[in-house]
Amino acid sequence: MIALDEVLVIDVESTCWEGSPPPGEVSEIIEIGICPLEVASGKRGERRSVLVRPSRSSVSPFCTSLTTLTAEQVSSGVSFAEACSLLRKEFRSDRRVWASYGDYDRKMFERQCADFGVRYPFGPRHVNVKTLFALAHALPREVGMAEAVRLTGRRIDGTHHRGHDDAFNIAGLLAGLIRR
Repeated sequence: MIALDEVLVIDVESTCWEGSPPPGEVSEIIEIGICPLEVASGKRGERRSVLVRPSRSSVSPFCTSLTTLTAEQVSSGVSFAEACSLLRKEFRSDRRVWASYGDYDRKMFERQCADFGVRYPFGPRHVNVKTLFALAHALPREVGMAEAVRLTGRRIDGTHHRGHDDAFNIAGLLAGLIRR
């Protein structure tokens, strides 16, 4: 049974490069940002960052300039399997609706779970806040998260492209959409 009292807002940061990945490397999750959103009140819970140790890629200087995450920081993170287990145990992720801004986060989890033989940490209900925002605001196209925050008259809280801060901002956007 899926609980509808809270939405688990997720934002991932992944290894990335200015151009194509170096030979033999593939983009993978290095941070999972989490912010629970209480549906009835629209209150955002505490933001949380889970650093994930990459096993098939390295953190490039470009990635560090975008996310502020360094190779040293993520090397002390947990494995992807441990991160998925933590989501289920601490956040009941497999029994909650979860949301992200766009489909990138969902697709990254699906791909990495398949690649590593790890149990998918979420239940069957995913909300794409990017599409929902564009529809609710009758926009001609989907817009990026920072633009959506600007369109609501607010500013980014924290550091853009850090998972926990982006999850917090996305949860704020979703809260506004639910209250509409």
